[in-house]
This record gives sequence, C-alpha cells and structure tokens, in this order.
Amino acid sequence: MNYREESLKLHGQWKGKIEVVSRVEVDSREKLSLAYTPGVAEPCMAIHADIEKSFELTRRWNTVPVITDGTAVLGLGDIGPEAGMPVMEGKCALFKAFGDVDAIPLCIRSKDADEIVRTIELLAGSFGGINLEDISAPRCFEIERRLKEDLDIPVFHDDQHGTAVVTAAALINALKLVGKKMEDLAVVINGAGAAGIAIAKFLLSFGVKEITLCDSKGIICEGDETLNAAKAEVAKVTNRRHLKGKLADAMKGADVFVGVSVANCVTKDMVRSMADKAIVFTCANPVPEIAREDAIAAGAAVVGTGSSEKPNQINNVLVFPGLFRGALDVRAKDINAEMMKAASAAIASCVSDEELTPDYILPYAYNKDAHRAVAAAVAEAARKTGVARK
Repeated sequence: MNYREESLKLHGQWKGKIEVVSRVEVDSREKLSLAYTPGVAEPCMAIHADIEKSFELTRRWNTVPVITDGTAVLGLGDIGPEAGMPVMEGKCALFKAFGDVDAIPLCIRSKDADEIVRTIELLAGSFGGINLEDISAPRCFEIERRLKEDLDIPVFHDDQHGTAVVTAAALINALKLVGKKMEDLAVVINGAGAAGIAIAKFLLSFGVKEITLCDSKGIICEGDETLNAAKAEVAKVTNRRHLKGKLADAMKGADVFVGVSVANCVTKDMVRSMADKAIVFTCANPVPEIAREDAIAAGAAVVGTGSSEKPNQINNVLVFPGLFRGALDVRAKDINAEMMKAASAAIASCVSDEELTPDYILPYAYNKDAHRAVAAAVAEAARKTGVARK
C-alpha cells in the first residue's frame, strides 16, 4: 500500500478524525432545563465557590489539548499550525482509542514563546492536563519549563518525554537479550533537539553513565561556545571523556546507538565499529539513519526503528495515552521523572521473558493491555511521589 496516497484520499473522505459527541440527551423540556438553563446555574455557582469543583462537575477532569505551533511537525519541519492539524487530530484520536482521554487539537499562530505560554495559561482552566507537540527546540524547553512552573495541572511535551520513555522501555528489554547493564553502557545519541536531549537526561536517571550526544556538526562537548543554552546544559552531564570529532568517532566501541536525527547518516562501517552485541535504534522518519537490514548485516544484535512497517517500532503512542490516563485518574499536579520511569518499566514488562526476541522487544502500539499497565503504574507513582490529589 502507498500509505501517503491512501492517507490523503481517506483524509478527504473523513473530513477530520475527531468530533464532539454529547454525553447527555436534550430531547425534552426537562432535560434541556437540567443540562442548560435554568438548572445549569447551580453547578456554575458551585464552581464559583470552589474552583476545584470544575474537575467534578464538568469534563475538564478528562480533557487535554494537543498544542502545537507547527514548527517541528513530524519530519516535515516548520510547516505552520494549520498544516500540523492532521497530526494533532491523529494524536487526539489515539488519546481516545488507547486512553479514553478526550483531546482537543489547538494550533497556535505564533512562534513567540511568551505568546504561546500566555495563550496556554489563559486556556488552562478548561483542561485537566496539557500536551505539547511538535514545537521546535530550543523554544520547546522554555515553554514547557515555564508552564510547569505556573500551572497546577500536568504539562507534558511528548516529543521530549514520550520519546524518552519508550526509548528507555526498548532499551530495558534489549539489554536482557544482549546481557548488558545500564551502568556499563556507552551510549551515543545522534540528534540534539527536543528528543535527543530528553533521552540523554532520562537515560542518565536510569543509571547510564557514559552518553555522547551528537548534532549535525559532530560530538557535543562542554565548553563549546557555539552551543545554544539547551545543548550547553546537557553538555555538562554528557561526554565526560570530552571526546571531539564526528558521529563516526563517537560510535567507535559504543554499546548503544539512538538516532533521532536524519536519514542515512549512519553507515555499515559505523555499526561495525561498535561494541559486540550492539543495540541500534534508528528512529528518523520516514527514512531511518540506517536501514534495519543494513544495521543487522553490519552486526547489530537488536535493531529498533520509528517505522510501523518494521519490527520493534519505538513509538510514543505506547506512552502518552496511558500516561495521561493515569495522571488524570489521580488528579496529578505534575508528571514527574518517577512517573515516567514507571511508564517505561510498565511498557517493558508487557513483553515477557518468554516472548522476548530480537524482533520483539516492545508491545504493539494497539495492545490495550500495555496502555492499561502504563496508566496503573503512572497513577501509583504519582501517589508515591505526592503529586496525586485523589
């Protein structure tokens, strides 16, 4: 199937992937009077007296916006907020299908961080949490940080943390196959945008000690005055050997390669230069850093990709529906590192040791048991870390 042509045809038929459906019937005078005026005045005044009642008397408790400015849409780049709408609608459909979360696409016509933050703050009273999507680095870091500081509902940038959570889950299971431990790994990450930086920080929290991060210019090293603020910050905790050079130099002897970058930037020789039983995750879409078949031919023991057409798809859809389901269920104030680590462990646990093979390290995205496991683990972690309100 030519997915692009078929998808374009179907989008024309669907005319949108989500719709609003009423939860109440208004087919009589009595029902109308209860759902709307005059009866609706009573819940309005109850919320006026106690704003927390908005989570009990409206759908706010189960609703999140999927917010973009259209600057980093999939692998398409800065295509604008309207052009990003099909992706945001698709994400909303996945929220509902796999987490029973009501999600609304919001595409903001601004690239100004102050305007975006203020817009979201003004709208936050309508939602139980905030999902940021496809906002380019480094602005995405500032926007998320400020919103997390200012709002008392969960704020989650999926391109950063969703990618990090599912990558960690894939690594947990891949390590079982190759017989290595997190603390002994040498990891190379290519791509120092939102996803790459978040993955680096997240893997450090799992005990990985040696991480080398690369961008289009090569290895990122502390002290490089050309780095932007986000890269300079992560350089303080990565590349502790202060290596310099290109991606090929970083990959020599590495146990793990994680690509969140561009097509065809890795060669067979680069994979051959890695350590024995190397793990290679090539997540660039639609064309990976190296073809799965080429990575295996070059000696990689486990290969994951970003493609649904290949085994071991490392896909954020395994993360965000269950993660928000769990956070919303306990009225969490935040989504913290412990909740995200619990999500990674839950995803990994959905592939048993008996099922685990080099071609099956993650549950399939449509496995609803996996989403339920994530929700339960996230809710429990929220309670344990004191961010749950129920």
